[in-house]
Amino acid sequence: MKPLTKAVLVGGGVVFAGWVGWGIYSTRKANSVPYEQLRILNGGELRQYPQTVLVETTAPNQWIAFRQLFRYLSGANRGNESISMTTPVETQRGTSISMTAPVRSEATETDADTVRMAFYLPSEYSPETAPEPTDSDVTLVTEPQKTVAVNQFSWYAPEWRVARRTRKLLSALEGEGIEPVGDPTLLRYNDPWTPPFMRRNEVAVEVVEEG
Repeated sequence: MKPLTKAVLVGGGVVFAGWVGWGIYSTRKANSVPYEQLRILNGGELRQYPQTVLVETTAPNQWIAFRQLFRYLSGANRGNESISMTTPVETQRGTSISMTAPVRSEATETDADTVRMAFYLPSEYSPETAPEPTDSDVTLVTEPQKTVAVNQFSWYAPEWRVARRTRKLLSALEGEGIEPVGDPTLLRYNDPWTPPFMRRNEVAVEVVEEG
């Protein structure tokens, strides 16, 4: 093997190992919204989530929305508090699934190019203790306890893959006689620099609670 070729291979191996190492570190470091697994479905699972507090904004695109919300976490709030990011990020565009995680976003009904996005706050924050945003475009939202069905998958989450996973999840719910509530969303648990084979994505939809 030529020295140059060997050097390239060794260098590539070091870069790849560093990439994987970052994926492991960032995944373990991230806080996740707690939930209780109720049962496994053929094509997903049912979970119960507690009441959660989110910080939400609407922007022309998801990158502007992300920056607005990240500024809130970085101290653009009444208490000047630095708040850790919590996974997953939830995204929704109208009646179709879009992208992103630990953030939720959806297109508004009046403008399909406008994205509504939200970050989950850590579980120690309640509606009473969450610091108010200083940006008028950013608001706090409280979601009550809810039951959610999810279908988990890895790698990247382009629209075609999300659509296929959504069909699989809705088909599983129909087979179980479980009624979905509202539109499905996409949950992402990793930052953009995580290797695709280490990523955790989920298609999720709220369902009528089982009796």
